[in-house]
Amino acid sequence: MGKLAIIGGSGLGDLAALENVTELRPPTPYGQISAPLKCGTIGDTEVVFLARHGVGHTIPPHRINYRANVIALAEHGVTDVIAVTAVGGIVASTPPGRIVIPDQIIDYTYGREHTFSDGIGSPVNHIDFTHPFTDALRRRILRAAEFTDREVETDGVYGATQGPRLESAAEIKRMARDGCTIVGMTGMPEAALAREAGLAYANCSLVVNWAAGTTDAAISLDEIHRQLETGMRDVVGLLIAAVRGESG
Repeated sequence: MGKLAIIGGSGLGDLAALENVTELRPPTPYGQISAPLKCGTIGDTEVVFLARHGVGHTIPPHRINYRANVIALAEHGVTDVIAVTAVGGIVASTPPGRIVIPDQIIDYTYGREHTFSDGIGSPVNHIDFTHPFTDALRRRILRAAEFTDREVETDGVYGATQGPRLESAAEIKRMARDGCTIVGMTGMPEAALAREAGLAYANCSLVVNWAAGTTDAAISLDEIHRQLETGMRDVVGLLIAAVRGESG
């Protein structure tokens, strides 16, 4: 693994384990990135942290400048990206508190700038997106989970929705029929842009609630925040182990 970036989502706006930190906000051809790149080390490994939703979590999913974020990481020499997301659980194997390392994705978003092939000064790039997440990087996270004795789902299908509202029960039923096991709002176009930029990319999702209609209970934002508080500690521990290359 070369230089690693961690993109933090809801519940992970900073990375306290990062040492020797310097901050950069490089310009990009696509505008401003969400937040300064925090460049430092975890152990002997160079790591760059980027808060996807900005400082103070002010940028909603559909307004994130995904193109600027990804190209800034690529131009800074990043080769591998682990993206952290908070998601809803759709199936019995993805209850709140579970960490999921998905292997597939379905895009339900719309209106987002989703490619660098915009017809302005660059040829069209038809990427192979058969397997949207890089297997070697996924396996590195899974080995770290074994080493740290954390229970994770070793595969899954991430359904990416537009947000910022949560989904209707009927939408979740459709997604379940499509094969989705978790639902989030930031998985796309980030994954596809990383592929276009030549970056290895894997997703680490924390389930923070049951998706709409999967239980009789109403979705509680207070419960989501509690799951984020407790669950992100496990996610960070898993990330640190993955960065250090710890495996069983």
